[in-house]
Amino acid sequence: MAWTGGVLVVLLLGAGGTGAWLYRQLDGNIRAGDIDGKIGQDRPVNLSPGAKNILVVGSDSRAGANAEYGKDLDTMQSDTLMVLHIAANREWAAVVSLPRDSWIRIPACDRGDGSTSEPHHAKINEAFAIGGAQGDVGGAAACTIKTIEQNTGLRLDHFLSVDFQGFKGMVNALDGIEVCPEQAIRDKKARLDLEAGCQTIKDEQALGYVRTRYGVGDGSDIGRIGRQQEFMQALAAKAQDKLTSPGALYDVLDSATKSVSTDPSLAGIKPLTDLASTLQGIPKDRLTFLTVPHYPRELDVPTDKANISWQYPHAQNLFTALAKDQEVDKSRMTTPAPAPARGVRVQALNGTGTTGAAAEAAEHLRTAGYTVTATGNAPEPTATTTVTHPPGLEQQALAVAARLRTTVVPRVDANAAFDVVTLTIGRDYSGLRG
Repeated sequence: MAWTGGVLVVLLLGAGGTGAWLYRQLDGNIRAGDIDGKIGQDRPVNLSPGAKNILVVGSDSRAGANAEYGKDLDTMQSDTLMVLHIAANREWAAVVSLPRDSWIRIPACDRGDGSTSEPHHAKINEAFAIGGAQGDVGGAAACTIKTIEQNTGLRLDHFLSVDFQGFKGMVNALDGIEVCPEQAIRDKKARLDLEAGCQTIKDEQALGYVRTRYGVGDGSDIGRIGRQQEFMQALAAKAQDKLTSPGALYDVLDSATKSVSTDPSLAGIKPLTDLASTLQGIPKDRLTFLTVPHYPRELDVPTDKANISWQYPHAQNLFTALAKDQEVDKSRMTTPAPAPARGVRVQALNGTGTTGAAAEAAEHLRTAGYTVTATGNAPEPTATTTVTHPPGLEQQALAVAARLRTTVVPRVDANAAFDVVTLTIGRDYSGLRG
């Protein structure tokens, strides 16, 4: 789609009056969702103003033409969540997928009806439904942005949402995309019945292919993310090979723009084309697709077999690198062995001088899955939260420190109990991520 945006510039410049008409037609298709005033002031500091972080949402709202895809949902839903990071020097970019089964903390959000939701833990895609309870995509995006920012420390600049119908229209305008499943896929929920082997799919089959989860592989959201990334790469490659006529280009862009919603600063052909042109100029080998490091949440909560937990400190290291605009080399990234929070023993000490702070922190830790061994008072009050550990528990201490909503570098305490990490709460403590 970056390539089609670049071609659009040429068409508009060379088509004269027709180009102006196309510009107005397509520009008018794009919807803007207002997020101002809905995210709040508690936002991460922008550590690299020249870089751009864009929330990309695949929305499965059941409104309008999308009603046929589900009768049990009456709220807006986010089927796919990704963060696109574009480097300040425009020489590299990264796309990080956030599995919708990620179990994280969702902050208080504006519901759009005058009420505010309570902070709670849930699947990450619930944030889109909470903010979009009244059908407002801006509100849905605002709650999702707020949730991602508070769980990653990464400041988001824009959002872009595409719904079911627009995706299907783009695929159809390209006469379908070839896929090569190794086994037949039968998934009633995704309305997909596909034979094994290479074949070109479009319409409901294409939509079902990127949505299917339970009918193929291990039935996980992670497997689906991999298929979605492969399909979108194939779609972009076919667009580059096939779109040689203005008519074909218009069909793709008309379908795309009719289903696109953005924040006001991106809501137009020109800003989207500028974005596409930027992506077009990035070498293919420096556009990296990643999935946030994670592990099954049942390793922390044996009864939860449906969700995943983010792997710390690896997940936070990834987001911190992007916040600082440091290129992520996928070839050097290794999938960490699952290190569940439940295996980390932590004691919480109160250094704030305020009664109950250690108990509150202990509850935060337990909710995140950690094993809390004790609570108590620090030897003296402190302004700064610290994490200390005995020799040999560096990784466990890093995991705890990465969860804090402030930057803390763990340090060794030779006198500490041999199997316990100590979290001393200072007056700057503001809770945990996730």
